[in-house]
Amino acid sequence: MAVSPRWRLACFLLLEAACILGERVLKQSVSRIQPGQKPYSRSIKRGPDNQGTWTAWFNIDHPGGNGDYERTDAIRFYYRERLCPRPLRIEARTTDWIPAASTGQVVHSGTQEGFWCLNKEQPAGQKCLNYAVRFLCPTGSSPQNSKTLGSSWSKWSECSAKCEQTGVQTRTRTCLAGSLQDPHCKEVSEEGRRCSGPPCPVCSMTCPMGRVNAECNTCMCEDHLLHGKVSLQDGSPAAGATIFLQATPTKLLTVSDSGGEFRVPGICPDGKTMLQIKKPKYKTALVAVPESAENPSSVHIHLKRAEKPYMMTHPESKARREGQSVSFCCHANGDPAPDRYLWFHNNTLLDPVLYKYKSNLMLKNLKLDQAGQYSCKTSNDAGSVKSKAAMLSLLAKNETPCNPRPEGYLIRLPHDCFQNSTSSFYYDVGRCPSDPCSGTFDKGLRCKDTTAYCCGISKMETREVTCSGYTLPIKVNVECGCQKCVKAKVTVRGRAVASDTEEPMRFGHIYMGNKRVSMTGYKGTFSVQVPPNTERLVLTFVDRLQKFVNTTKVLPFNKNGGAVFHEVKMLRKKLPIILEATETSVIPLGDMEGDNPIAKLEIPPNTFYRQNGEPYAGKVKASVTFLDPRNISSAATAQSDLNFVDDEGDMLPLRTYGMFSMDFTDETATEPLNAGKVKVLLDSAQVRMPEHLAGMKLWSLNPQTGLWEEEGDLQVDRSRRSKREERTFLVGNMEIRERRLFNLDVPESRRCYIKVRAYRSERYQPSEQVTGVVVSVINLEPTPGYSTNPRAWGRFDSVVTGSSGACVPAFCDDQNPDAYSAYIMASLGGEELEAVPSSPRLNPIAIGVPQPYLSKLKYSRTDHMDRNVKKTAFRISVAKPTPNTAEESNGPIYPYEKLRECEAAPYSAAHFRFYRTEGDRYDYNTVPFNEDDPINWTEDYLAWWPKPMEFRACYVKIKINGPLEVNVRSRNMGGTHPRTVGQLFGIRDVRSIHDLEQPDISAACLEFKCSGMLYDQERVDRTLVTIIPQGSCFRESVNSILHEYLVNHLPVAVNNDSSQYTMLAPLDPLGHNYGIYTVTDQDPRTAKEIALGRCFDGTSDGSSRTMKNNVGIALTFNCQERDAQQQSLFQSLRNVPSQVPVSPLRERIGIRRPSESRVGQTKGKGTLSVRIPQRAQ
Repeated sequence: MAVSPRWRLACFLLLEAACILGERVLKQSVSRIQPGQKPYSRSIKRGPDNQGTWTAWFNIDHPGGNGDYERTDAIRFYYRERLCPRPLRIEARTTDWIPAASTGQVVHSGTQEGFWCLNKEQPAGQKCLNYAVRFLCPTGSSPQNSKTLGSSWSKWSECSAKCEQTGVQTRTRTCLAGSLQDPHCKEVSEEGRRCSGPPCPVCSMTCPMGRVNAECNTCMCEDHLLHGKVSLQDGSPAAGATIFLQATPTKLLTVSDSGGEFRVPGICPDGKTMLQIKKPKYKTALVAVPESAENPSSVHIHLKRAEKPYMMTHPESKARREGQSVSFCCHANGDPAPDRYLWFHNNTLLDPVLYKYKSNLMLKNLKLDQAGQYSCKTSNDAGSVKSKAAMLSLLAKNETPCNPRPEGYLIRLPHDCFQNSTSSFYYDVGRCPSDPCSGTFDKGLRCKDTTAYCCGISKMETREVTCSGYTLPIKVNVECGCQKCVKAKVTVRGRAVASDTEEPMRFGHIYMGNKRVSMTGYKGTFSVQVPPNTERLVLTFVDRLQKFVNTTKVLPFNKNGGAVFHEVKMLRKKLPIILEATETSVIPLGDMEGDNPIAKLEIPPNTFYRQNGEPYAGKVKASVTFLDPRNISSAATAQSDLNFVDDEGDMLPLRTYGMFSMDFTDETATEPLNAGKVKVLLDSAQVRMPEHLAGMKLWSLNPQTGLWEEEGDLQVDRSRRSKREERTFLVGNMEIRERRLFNLDVPESRRCYIKVRAYRSERYQPSEQVTGVVVSVINLEPTPGYSTNPRAWGRFDSVVTGSSGACVPAFCDDQNPDAYSAYIMASLGGEELEAVPSSPRLNPIAIGVPQPYLSKLKYSRTDHMDRNVKKTAFRISVAKPTPNTAEESNGPIYPYEKLRECEAAPYSAAHFRFYRTEGDRYDYNTVPFNEDDPINWTEDYLAWWPKPMEFRACYVKIKINGPLEVNVRSRNMGGTHPRTVGQLFGIRDVRSIHDLEQPDISAACLEFKCSGMLYDQERVDRTLVTIIPQGSCFRESVNSILHEYLVNHLPVAVNNDSSQYTMLAPLDPLGHNYGIYTVTDQDPRTAKEIALGRCFDGTSDGSSRTMKNNVGIALTFNCQERDAQQQSLFQSLRNVPSQVPVSPLRERIGIRRPSESRVGQTKGKGTLSVRIPQRAQ
């Protein structure tokens, strides 16, 4: 075919490329393709292409660092079997399927060298996009060369060209192999050819006003002048906004001046001409020029801040069988709303043309190789965001959905049930992991399965254990199967208190997004139910009394159900100072004694304005509260979770150099004021890591998403230095409008995970792991440049333990093991857990980390040097594991890219440990149940908790007259239900607690099984409860009100034995007047904690951590001391101090060594307090 001279010239000038039969071929050269030129999105199968086959797309690099490098030698190293020795051509596109020729970026390519894009060669403010490449290989040269298994080609599509322009036609074919992953399916499935558009018609556009322009896309009125003004949300002028004419293509008209004003001649005021107004960080506005007969006419445009997309609905993990179908869905909010979604399988983009997806991805006739992770990505003008990855588990058609053999799971037997066969107090009852499984398939393709299936117990058998004087029944799991998942409600609760004095935030509002979801109580307590499918719980605490800074927190929760307790530390607002709006004001940030401020704010004169945009010239009340990272104790008050989303949509961490909240009002404090042109000056001497200076940015918090968003860079300013001022500052500019919380941060890429597990005791048994424990990490500044280490913290993170512990993110370094250190602490229900001791010597077996890695990590508990310090945290050097080093490849530190390995690590893998001492309190259930993991609840008539969504805890208060603290047991059996009568539900043991002022009186709060419906909800069972003090005891009295209630609610239990008491537990939730305490909650531990607090206090609505021995009593026993040779096993153990572990929880549950003074530490303090019980009047 003939090639015109004009085409040759255009091809040479624009591409410096070879023109083969009119086609553009990307050669090894530098090329810039202007946006708007017609690209070739498909290979054109003509000429030399007939002699070869296209490879698959390769993407081995990302555009971080210096740019994007898709080098041929690197691709051949990873995919040698997929790339021929001498490719004929190379083709490049972005991961969003945009050809390299249409991006407008400077790129380089060649068949031997590959493809590369350098960030420094791009226009200012731009970086290289993420590119993928493919190669044209000669026929027969591919290592995978084999016969083609493709269908015949389809018909050519319509030409894409407009009139009198050149375009492309395409045609496709499909692979007939059994799988798209088959090597036979790597050949070209789509090809194209050049085509010409039809002749252009004569312009038919008519104008009601003025005349048609030369491009025939808008009307022109040469004599008309349009005056315009662009304002921001708060009414302030929008300087630097660009105004475009909405046409095809859009045309730049002008830019607004410092007052937000602009003038455009020649625009027709016909009510139809559209203007497009753009400004960085603001949503593009589209307005019509108002219809007007005046000249000049005017228009006023208000811009709205653009909101980055935020993923609201994430795809859910699912299990299917081969040949079935599945649907994954995601949805993001943003302004403007994101409208294009991309789906990825194992981080590889799925072809949107082939899979025809939008926000939902449907996969039919599943093959086993389609198992793996699925995630989505979406974008708008403000940025991108990625979803969490969902796991698709696939089984062969005849494969068993669950392993029928239960895992080992040990439970502790009562103290009088020692087993000679195993030489222990433990018994293996088995456990079925609650993993998703493929149950009855619902043919409807839904985002969320109508019925979720999990592996669970399908068969149990009852066995008998011989104890001292009795036989104990126990139900053992013998087979697992696929069944409907147990639904459990997810809750977070806690207290919101001041970080300095723990003053509660009373009656504050709690928001989730813009919706108020809860309030704090008089003591600052709160409870919030987590909505289904929530991945990230963002709550904002607002103090109506304005004592505290509004605080946004990202609170971790237990996805398997139950409640997690959080203590939300709130920063107290600084008292306001008076500024003159017409004068320059400087406010220091940071007030550490003996050190300079970290930064300062410089507010120029006449920068304040009202909410309607009018300038403000009066006195200003300014309250600026700074969170100083040099104060280690302030780490828990950090806002949000210090994460941001980058341009690719990945969530990444920040390292803070300080946060500040600003409130500006008029002199009467009735109207909030905004401010523009405020400077932030960061003292560079406070940045001890030189590499952080170049990356320092100013960020603002989006309270809707809990994510930090970039406000601008900080640049070095040496012009402020003088003879007296030797400091160098990093200077940034900010405007104070709708957002009032800012941050001085640096993105940090050196990240790891720390594996932590929590246990019920110092035995560290796998079956005694505790879920729902909040593990927190304070990342400390690195060692270099500091006289004392640490001087500051950089990040605060929290994670909740699951059945396999927790993996907590932290900064780490692989070059210098001491570069980063961290404090790790853990709490459950507001109580701090103890860490494993590090003195008098390290015990690797107890700590859970073998040598020599333990010494490299420099493990040290907080009381290592001072025994008076609390034992509830430890410090380590976060040394990143050395590659190919066996002793460092199995935890407890994992590289950031190995999160799944950390989460799935077996119990035998190295990990750090915390423990809580349950003390003299013991629970035994005939049907085993882990209260920390409600999802493992089992349907059984003998289950202690009959309903998995509602947990009812019952306690009885018992008074002991006698010199000893005695163990009291409740034996709980079926009473009135025909399926349970005479059968054991469980046993509870607890030791009484002495009155400090009356040594001959003690009391115990003893749990018993509540009466009520069993799991089938068909018939009531009144539990037969027998209360047995262990020792020489006899019953002195029974609460008269309780006795009257039991007599009036037949049947009445027989009480012939005066050494114990038997009752059919009441159905009604009685109160303290009866000595009975009942609480119902969605979480079993929460219900028990609240009921126990009321029992200690002896009231129906209060709570106490100190036992009040003469208030709210149900039963009174008299227990006399007996000879040592007659002591029970429990009492003999009690009198051996070395076997009673010390715990910070003693005050709450009443644990003491007999030799200890009756003095304990108040939680969270270093001071001592004496427990003084209140006497009943």
